[in-house]
Amino acid sequence: MRFDPSVLVPHLGFLAKGAVLTVEACALALLGSLITGALVAIARTSALASLRRTASIYVDLFRNIPFIVQLFFFYYGLPELGLYPSAFFTGVISLSIAGGAFASDVIRSGILAIEPGIVEAAEVSGLSRRTILRRIVLPIALRTSIRPLGSVFINLVLTSSILSTITLNELTGSAKIVAADTFRPFEVYAVLLIAYASLTYLVSLAIARLHHRLNRDMAEARL
Repeated sequence: MRFDPSVLVPHLGFLAKGAVLTVEACALALLGSLITGALVAIARTSALASLRRTASIYVDLFRNIPFIVQLFFFYYGLPELGLYPSAFFTGVISLSIAGGAFASDVIRSGILAIEPGIVEAAEVSGLSRRTILRRIVLPIALRTSIRPLGSVFINLVLTSSILSTITLNELTGSAKIVAADTFRPFEVYAVLLIAYASLTYLVSLAIARLHHRLNRDMAEARL
């Protein structure tokens, strides 16, 4: 059997819809994991021991449980509590929570890497702790953490393929349906390989450009 990508032409529209759904889910999950990671990182560097302990438990829990188990817990477990979220919403929330656990480690490292003198100078100037955190600590931490966060985000895009297991017809789910209809899995999954490689490349490119811009702005601010 020869490689014939033309058999996929009638299904390109369906695959494109799956790709759009993947992009939407990943975009929301990236934002959710960044916010979750920042909040957890702040909690893990808090002066309150109980807050640090709770945040550490969260990180250890969601880093050491397979994502598919977490996904099934939310999708099949929440209805037992009377909650019936859609597959898309469940997928985004699950990715955000799981990604936030990994992102928090990166952001926490960025916070701990800040020179104590910077924070001390801000405290002496009369700024409140909340203002210091919002306007000084987090911006610096995110600047230094942007490259390692890129690896977390790329892994999140790849992990999104598991969402097909909860009946969400994103890119992988759509590919499975097309492969079953056409009996041409080689061509279908070849396209899938290219699609995910393109998505992760775009994320890495965006991270690289953002890193360059942030460091350029910081260098200009020092002049």
